[in-house]
Amino acid sequence: MKCFSFHIGDKKEEPKTTKSVSVQSVNSTFTDREVGRSGSELNSQDGSGTITESIGRPSFPSMSQRPSNLRVFTVSELRSATKNFSRSVMLGEGGFGCVYRGSIKSVEDPTNKIEVAVKQLGKRGMQGHKEWVTEVNVLGVVEHPNLVKLVGYCADDDERGIQRLLIYEYMPNGSVEDHLSARSEVPLPWTMRLRIAQDAARGLTYLHEEMGFQIIFRDFKSSNILLDEQWNAKLSDFGLARLGPSEGLTHVSTAVVGTMGYAAPEYIQTGRLTAKSDVWSYGVFLYELITGRRPLDRNRPKSEQKLLEWVRPYLSDAKKFTHILDPRLEGKYPVRSAQKLATIANRCLVRNPKSRPKMSEVLEMVNRIVDASSETASPQLSFRSTLSMDSSRNNTMKKKRRNIDLKGGESGWFARMWTPKLLRTC
Repeated sequence: MKCFSFHIGDKKEEPKTTKSVSVQSVNSTFTDREVGRSGSELNSQDGSGTITESIGRPSFPSMSQRPSNLRVFTVSELRSATKNFSRSVMLGEGGFGCVYRGSIKSVEDPTNKIEVAVKQLGKRGMQGHKEWVTEVNVLGVVEHPNLVKLVGYCADDDERGIQRLLIYEYMPNGSVEDHLSARSEVPLPWTMRLRIAQDAARGLTYLHEEMGFQIIFRDFKSSNILLDEQWNAKLSDFGLARLGPSEGLTHVSTAVVGTMGYAAPEYIQTGRLTAKSDVWSYGVFLYELITGRRPLDRNRPKSEQKLLEWVRPYLSDAKKFTHILDPRLEGKYPVRSAQKLATIANRCLVRNPKSRPKMSEVLEMVNRIVDASSETASPQLSFRSTLSMDSSRNNTMKKKRRNIDLKGGESGWFARMWTPKLLRTC
């Protein structure tokens, strides 16, 4: 399930006010001016000369406008923290670059060390730099229990040039995608899936509705939902996030990026981005929790490759509904609870984005299902203990983004997708 970006032709951009974005840096070779320019001018070209974002988009409030507790690190500090970026502490590898596990001194008590995840930007040209800036500016000004905390950043210069790194709180239990995979030895129980759905809805509700400005995630998916030591779910990877439309406007016009299987159809067709695009992605994710299947899986029989097409025939018949439930659950779930969650998913997946609920409304519906859950807490505690041992064995698993193949044509709910003029994986 890979990230993609493609153009849908020339479009006129609505008038927007562009603010400067700044990231404080102790390095003179990487100035506030440079970061501000790259943050506000995402219509510039990447290394290949391809324009990958729309013109004149509004920028995120800078850290000079809102308080920030981000720490600024040097490359030498991060080399020490990660054993010189050793592969022995590598947690994963993706389109952005590599992620390493490390330890740094606590600000409160320098004698103690805290575990962190260090994401190092690969050599991807200007687009990778823009995503780095976006993450710093999003996570530098937001704070919520269901968003991964950004501890700090590095924009230092060494013999290899400017090094751009992000330092996050360490999430020891990996991603939801990992635990839904057949490779995971212990399946997520139904109660925990409901809690994850609830946590993810809380995170999106905060981004959409609970700040003085709106942030559209734009790449909501199971691999971007991480689990902390207590199995709380947190949204991560904000490199593709966008500021919501300015007052009086209905959407943001942008080049289309995201992940196949999760992206809303109207966004793919028109490039018009709204918070309802995230709501669609959340609906897809709910079916992922229900079925244990990926939204797009080329390794399955052709009739089962697209999750939303595969589940559709089973939704109208209550007797057939159990056929789509994750077999790894072995029947240990309240069918009524699963049916209610599917009903919420269906409301999020309405073709007309205006008819989809807001995330705050989705959260209210999920809260009612969680509250009505009949499962007790004791199996949950047993599961946490068992899965902690399993995750410690699997956390070093290398994850690489799979190439996306859009040449085979689409059918069903994706049938009207406009074929892009340009396709590039990110």
